[in-house]
Amino acid sequence: MSAADKIIDAVFESDESFRKILSNTIKEELNMNMAVFAENAGIPASTLYKIMSGKREPNVKTLRQIIKTVKRLEGSEKGEFIAVIAARPVLDNISETKRKICGSLCTIREYSATSMEEAIIAAVRAERDGAKALVCAPIVSPTVEKILRIPVATIMPKNSLLEAIELVAKKIS
Repeated sequence: MSAADKIIDAVFESDESFRKILSNTIKEELNMNMAVFAENAGIPASTLYKIMSGKREPNVKTLRQIIKTVKRLEGSEKGEFIAVIAARPVLDNISETKRKICGSLCTIREYSATSMEEAIIAAVRAERDGAKALVCAPIVSPTVEKILRIPVATIMPKNSLLEAIELVAKKIS
């Protein structure tokens, strides 16, 4: 769940929960102080301090600005990423978490799945997390392409498939 989603959930939970989650998000996840965050959000620092101390309730406009700013800053913190959905043994073979592609540094984020259902859920989760594209197995890619709005590429395991056939052929010989 993204920091912005946690803040939204906290708004409906209680004022205290909202203040606690927002404070933690600003300080821990965004590594900012209140004044810098307020400047980024385009709201007066005094307004943010009053909200955080419980002396003032945020109005809807201020709440929108806070959420919008958290989403923007969270996105720039995480950077763009490509999601890879596969079984854990396949993911363990990925040595790079960042790779230069077309001149840009791109993050590769792993999503482990051991069934079709888990792969579909992981694909939806990856898109919600902000994935710019997705890579997955051919057995699930046609379904995932129908439900996502991001590009989907299919893993075509040519070399590993041939190695697996050779290995099993040796075992039955």
